[in-house]
Amino acid sequence: MKKNKPISIILLLFNIICTAQQVPGKEENIPYLVTFSKDSEKRWGDDDFSQTWFYVIPKDTKKPFYIRVYDPDVAGKIDELKADANSKTKFSVFGGKGCYTDPDATNKDPLGNYKSGTLLNSKVFGNQPEFDEKWFNFGPFNPTEGELINELNGYVFKIISDGLEGNDGNLYKYFLSSSSISNIPLEGANLFTYEYTFRVDEKPGSISHVYPFVDENVISVNINTFDLDDDSYMRLVSVAKKGDKINGSIDNEWAISNHTISNEEKKTSLDIQIIKFREKVNNNLVLTITNQYGKSLPFFSIPIGGVPKYKYKIGIK
Repeated sequence: MKKNKPISIILLLFNIICTAQQVPGKEENIPYLVTFSKDSEKRWGDDDFSQTWFYVIPKDTKKPFYIRVYDPDVAGKIDELKADANSKTKFSVFGGKGCYTDPDATNKDPLGNYKSGTLLNSKVFGNQPEFDEKWFNFGPFNPTEGELINELNGYVFKIISDGLEGNDGNLYKYFLSSSSISNIPLEGANLFTYEYTFRVDEKPGSISHVYPFVDENVISVNINTFDLDDDSYMRLVSVAKKGDKINGSIDNEWAISNHTISNEEKKTSLDIQIIKFREKVNNNLVLTITNQYGKSLPFFSIPIGGVPKYKYKIGIK
């Protein structure tokens, strides 16, 4: 499996002023992230019971910040409970040298030294009603506690959710905030992941969106889906694609869909759309995307350059 290295093109991305740092992002129409505990069946929609998100704090940020987790416990009406809410989830925040640059850190699978860097804080949540539908704060953290990546023009941190014992699904959200009591975004920050595990919107006719970024070296991509099920279909929209069909996976299986990347699409975001066509609850999905060399590409909570719109071509005779 190919390892990832910091992407130099991302330097231009973080010069964009972002208006929010919520995961899932508002533009995505995704209700929650999902992490199941390790005794769960993979057919419930989580292939490896772990999820890693990176966040970049601009170099000139001086004030401390918080990573906030909404509904971190594994109980209550939001989570996917299988029996008696017997599960636990561990959230861990890392910074320091190797947090991002260790090759295992950006591997889409939780293998090797994926917990690289310096552990700054962690907490295990179980069946704890006091955290149900509430925000929990990790922090405050100083920006310089992260790993300085000049190519990204900022300090990189990561938060990892690991499903421990139990067989329930933990549904939650993140927000990167300058406040411990409310969600106040940090100017210029953004969050990204290389493997996205989330709950699909349950309303028939709804469209969920995921926004990978392709740099100037990408000539084709493989979109990998796990456990899409039979209540949704997928399509790819970009500045050059009106709505190409994506091969969706069946229950407890991976599917690969290959798509060429035109010159117009380089240095832009793609829009992977999941369209719900019939009612079904508890549909969770895993997505990864790789380039022609098998290298994973990042999904951003805020689409870089904005939501991509298909550009109609008008021929001139």
